[in-house]
Amino acid sequence: MTMTNMPPLALTMGDPAGIGPDITLALWSNRHALALPPFLYIGDAQVLRERATRLGLDIAVTRAAPEEAARLFPDALPVLSCDCPAPVTPGTPDSRNAAAITGAIETAVTLTLAGRTAAIVTNPIAKAVLYDAGFSFPGHTEFLADLALKATGKEALPVMLLAGPKLRSVPVTIHIPLKDVPTALTQELIVETAVITEQDLRQRFGIARPRLAIAGLNPHAGETGTIGLEDEAIVRPAVERLKAAGIDAVGPLPADTMFHDAARATYDVALCMYHDQALIPAKALGFDDSVNATLGLPFIRTSPDHGTAFAIAGKGIAKPDSLLAAIRLAHALGIHERATGERV
Repeated sequence: MTMTNMPPLALTMGDPAGIGPDITLALWSNRHALALPPFLYIGDAQVLRERATRLGLDIAVTRAAPEEAARLFPDALPVLSCDCPAPVTPGTPDSRNAAAITGAIETAVTLTLAGRTAAIVTNPIAKAVLYDAGFSFPGHTEFLADLALKATGKEALPVMLLAGPKLRSVPVTIHIPLKDVPTALTQELIVETAVITEQDLRQRFGIARPRLAIAGLNPHAGETGTIGLEDEAIVRPAVERLKAAGIDAVGPLPADTMFHDAARATYDVALCMYHDQALIPAKALGFDDSVNATLGLPFIRTSPDHGTAFAIAGKGIAKPDSLLAAIRLAHALGIHERATGERV
């Protein structure tokens, strides 16, 4: 499968006041040297033009349909219009543009489920900006799951995978306060998250028999109940259920010894019990080139593993490395999906 016979990727604009436009333009301007796969930017074309001018980049931006994107991509940055109703100032988010931000994501889902785009790559959003306009989801991940449900009628448990060159990690609980984690953590949630992770690593990432390392919740994985009961009552039985189902899983493991070089060589993915337990090692080991991928959905979705960085938007100093990694991973997963005929 080559770049030319696969539909383009759908790249959403994210918050246009952030660095999404900056890093998009930076990558497209180096498209030939990077051998960048074609993408269709879903967002405001005029914002891109204005940002390019601000950054001193001579870039042609053209409105395009998905079917035109690959042909146009070598000479112009193709954009499917999703215009912002309010003026966009780098570094100054505006909740009046929230509907355009979420609308770009909705359009990307529609196009990808229809096969007109191969996969979705999302530029960063600022949830607080969207909340001011009535957005009711904890984040991108949960919003995408709701869009998948509305489109297919099937419930999906979205699983956040942080994929970097040195580590893949998954948080079982995600955007909830730390004090709520012990209550939210159940055997069923651990098992379902692990099953989805194992399935996607096999079907989408091409790992024949994924090895799952399951972290404990408490320090030292609870030390057989002396430092909290959750690891023996919840995590260990979940691991035994996974083993009984034929999944290569070990745990609960002390999280403080899971992420050094020798330990990482023994597994393909670390399942962690809460957000920071998974994201701190992922970002420490690959801050610039880790990718946020959502598993368990009926389409491929990746994202750079950083935020909107309003403070540096429009200044020409934002690094596009993580977005580049997200685009390359989405493209590779799309190739694998079409080569194998497997769609989760």
